[in-house]
Amino acid sequence: MPSLKQMDLDAFSAAHRDEWDRLAELGKQRRFTGAEADELIERYQSGATQLSQIKSTTGSSVHGDRLSLALSRARLRFSGAGSNVLAQLTVFFGAQLPAALYRIRWLTLAVAFVFAAVSAGYAFWVASDPLVLANLGTEEELRDYAENGFTAYYSDNPELSFAGQVWTNNAWICAQCIAFGITGVWVPFVVLQNAQGIGMAAGIMAEFGRLDQFFLYIAPHGQLELYSIFVSAAAGLMIFWAWVAPGGRTRSQALAEDGRALFTVVIGLVISLLISGLIEGFVTRQEWPWPLKILIGTGALVAFLLYQWVLGRIATRAGQTGDLDEFEAGAKRLVAS
Repeated sequence: MPSLKQMDLDAFSAAHRDEWDRLAELGKQRRFTGAEADELIERYQSGATQLSQIKSTTGSSVHGDRLSLALSRARLRFSGAGSNVLAQLTVFFGAQLPAALYRIRWLTLAVAFVFAAVSAGYAFWVASDPLVLANLGTEEELRDYAENGFTAYYSDNPELSFAGQVWTNNAWICAQCIAFGITGVWVPFVVLQNAQGIGMAAGIMAEFGRLDQFFLYIAPHGQLELYSIFVSAAAGLMIFWAWVAPGGRTRSQALAEDGRALFTVVIGLVISLLISGLIEGFVTRQEWPWPLKILIGTGALVAFLLYQWVLGRIATRAGQTGDLDEFEAGAKRLVAS
């Protein structure tokens, strides 16, 4: 068949008009005989190839749009209607998301270990070296931060606006880790930067005898908040590794599959960070007993861990990987004829 570069698009359309009309006619039918069903599949495959030729040569066109509409109706006839929203949400939150989280469970713990080690290292360095403290500010400034500024951060703003602020900030950090994880450098940068910030804050608080306040104020919300960031970092690193070592898959296939599966983690983290933000905005500042506030934060983290490790294991054993199913994911490769 000659290419469209050598053929007028109108002539190409005229040559296949009867085929496309028949495809559109079959796409409008509700019931099919066996022969009509076979014809529908055959004309759909032929029409898809022709649409690919049109788009690859001329881009968007009236003829292509007309054929695309006929193909969409035909596909609906032999594939059936999509599942309802409730069923899709059940599959996503009950199988796809926990399976994706389960895949990165050990890498999440590795990120947490590195984060804790770096934070502890910076805290010890700041607290033990007067020159480092001097570079961070004057003694009066650092003392004011330790005695007033650190705790005032949690109560200076109204509860709801403060919760929304920390939620959007942390969700943006997690989304960046996953979206830019393929670079291989963004995730380590974010992890080390945040570990440095927490370590230096802990070192300042320790220098002025306020380390207990540091842990008390961090513990209620920080457990789930930090673990969510560790999960996002692990997802980003996994996407990077899919590009570096795709295994038996092509690099494009590995990136497509793991990217789809692991980017769903963003949705789960938006929810977990919303919960941690609400705890930070509404619980941490309350004049409640500290054991109660810490227990609330621990309960939120435990719920997330059960979702990731227990439900994720069940979903994985059922064959879930976190990726979309074949129909939702679309074609794996382009085919020309």
